Amino acid sequence: MANFGGHAIPGTFFLFYGFWLTVKHTLQQNWRKSQPNGRQNMSPLFKKMDYIEGGFKIFASFVGIMVEQFVVDGPHAHLLNTDNKSWVKLMNWQHSTMYLFFGISGIALVTSTKSKQAPLGVDRLALSMALFVEGFLFYYHVHSRPPLDSHIHSLLLVAVFGGSASTMLEVFMRDNFILELLRGCLFILQGSWFFQIGFVLYPLNGVEWDLTLHDNIMFITMCFCWHLAVALVLVTCTVCVVCCTVKRFSGRAQDIEIGMRNTSSETSCQKALLEESDEE
Repeated sequence: MANFGGHAIPGTFFLFYGFWLTVKHTLQQNWRKSQPNGRQNMSPLFKKMDYIEGGFKIFASFVGIMVEQFVVDGPHAHLLNTDNKSWVKLMNWQHSTMYLFFGISGIALVTSTKSKQAPLGVDRLALSMALFVEGFLFYYHVHSRPPLDSHIHSLLLVAVFGGSASTMLEVFMRDNFILELLRGCLFILQGSWFFQIGFVLYPLNGVEWDLTLHDNIMFITMCFCWHLAVALVLVTCTVCVVCCTVKRFSGRAQDIEIGMRNTSSETSCQKALLEESDEE
């Protein structure tokens, strides 16, 4: 994490995951609306999407833990240095703990999709806990740092704890489209803000920020609001694109189906006329 790339990698993951959730839940909402008599049976496609999502989270969490533990200067699975009685690379251990809980949420998602015996909503509960653990660890992650460094990380907690709270609500309010979109939006916000943290603390242009200047803290707070606005716009645009695409393809499918019915009816009429002419 102590470089730009260390913030860009989780930022990319959260951006991708936020867009994935937005597309998936928009497709599910369109499917629910298309079902007759209020049927809520999901298409097998959505089960496959859940398997992919859960498997990717498990894989990404495993890779994250391995990288944090076994980089050149990592703790290599040692928590306590018995020689000088000190902790070993607690920052890496904190990141590994965050990855662990996201891996658990992936396991919960795969299990709840595979088995009907799993309690309803356990996947949302596990994801909410993963986000809570991330925020909880981040809260004690930046103590004794310069004011701007501490503030820019504390703003991340708004997205993290907000996502945890909205996901917890989904445990009790299943298939609530607004909450589902809010979860995707907050993941996009979290991803973009990781990039912002990287740009501020590890600028690529070499111009360093004054980490003690109050004006910089004011600007970063305003910048966070801009990130939120952009995340809302991106979610809205994604929903519109997915809905328009679904309507276009469903319209084509209906036209093909109607054409096939008309062709079959014309063929039946022709056969009937031929049979009548043969009888005459």
